[in-house]
Amino acid sequence: MKLKKENILIVDDNYDMLELLQRHLKTFHFHTYKASSVSEAIEVLKSSKIDLIITDLQMPEINGIELIKYAEEHFPSIPKLVITGFPSVDTAINAVKSGAIDYLSKPFTRDELRKAIDNYLNNKQEIKSETIENQSNSENFSMGIVGNSEEHYQLIDVIKRVKDNRVTVLIEGESGTGKELIARAIHYQGLFANNPFITVNCGGIPETLLESELFGYVKGAFTGANETKKGLFHAAEGGTIFLDEIGNASLAVQSRLLRVLQEKEITMVGALIAEKIEVRIISATNSNLQNMIKNGTFREDLYYRLNVVNIETIPLRNRKADILPLLQTFIHKYEKEYNKSNITITPKALEILTRHYWPGNVRELENMVQRLIILCDHEIDVSLIPNQLKYKQPDDDFSLKPLSEIEKSYILKVLAAVHNNKTKAAEILQIDRKTLRQKLL
Repeated sequence: MKLKKENILIVDDNYDMLELLQRHLKTFHFHTYKASSVSEAIEVLKSSKIDLIITDLQMPEINGIELIKYAEEHFPSIPKLVITGFPSVDTAINAVKSGAIDYLSKPFTRDELRKAIDNYLNNKQEIKSETIENQSNSENFSMGIVGNSEEHYQLIDVIKRVKDNRVTVLIEGESGTGKELIARAIHYQGLFANNPFITVNCGGIPETLLESELFGYVKGAFTGANETKKGLFHAAEGGTIFLDEIGNASLAVQSRLLRVLQEKEITMVGALIAEKIEVRIISATNSNLQNMIKNGTFREDLYYRLNVVNIETIPLRNRKADILPLLQTFIHKYEKEYNKSNITITPKALEILTRHYWPGNVRELENMVQRLIILCDHEIDVSLIPNQLKYKQPDDDFSLKPLSEIEKSYILKVLAAVHNNKTKAAEILQIDRKTLRQKLL
């Protein structure tokens, strides 16, 4: 098979290995970029169009795993192939978890190298071709977001309108409706796609640490601040910072965020001088921020600054036309993952899956398809579908709310009644503060 002249970045601190790899790649008619450190590799990624990264793991200062993580976050479409002289199960797991597609053990032959490259570049090209074909046929795949409903096309239109500017976007909706997917589509389809995309789970970072994680701190700012450390806003410079579950940010963090939006600058914890910064902010929440404003737990002025463009994700139960294209997409995805092909679904099974309420939204649907693909041979039929999905469900939204949603609603009422005193609320609810924080995620 004739290989196309792709751009391959090779990273290794051993110059002999770099030269060997380059010679092999030239015989395959590839164009190569060389880097002897992770820092050099990042500079190449920022300035050049790269189709594949081949990196060693064991390197001084910063190892190859960190490069894979960086590339996975900022250049997710680039395949990453690891080469290592210290193969082990842990090595493989860590590399793949970080975003690598596979790894080769040293020493490897020229043919083994070619086969690995051939596999993954061809796979990437197939995915790209499928996407282009679907888009050209006006089918149901656009920017990684699948659907065929009127709401789907309205969403795609909004994404196209905001992707090339730094307007602030607030995405609101239930868990599992794809809020982060929308944020990534806005970033990676726009003018700033080659700049960083940084995700911050405001509910996953302890309240006491969120401020310093976002804005960084100077040496001596607090006990344990033994050196100056830049924050996540610094890391997102020139790109996008995605603040997930923004409703969990403390009032102190909210105040600092307001300054970022108003003045386009940040002040590190313990610093006296502010720094100018150019970052697009996309926020998301499954909380009702307007209720939180009434309760005094969310700043009204920050809400309007964050909500310049509002995107409300629609629950899957209210856009049934999207279920079939989503099913097709997930079946295709897990056929590949579990090495199966030509999986079909019976009309009755399809009717049940289309009728289901899907309280967990798209995430629940994907998990169900994964389960069905694992269990079936060549056909998904009714016998494989869990019994709770087979019963017809009423349209009464209240009776079908997930328990976690009802719990969270009640907890918010208790917090409002005690003026957001979490210790008092935990006492009333007879749970500890840690459990309270988890239930609010």
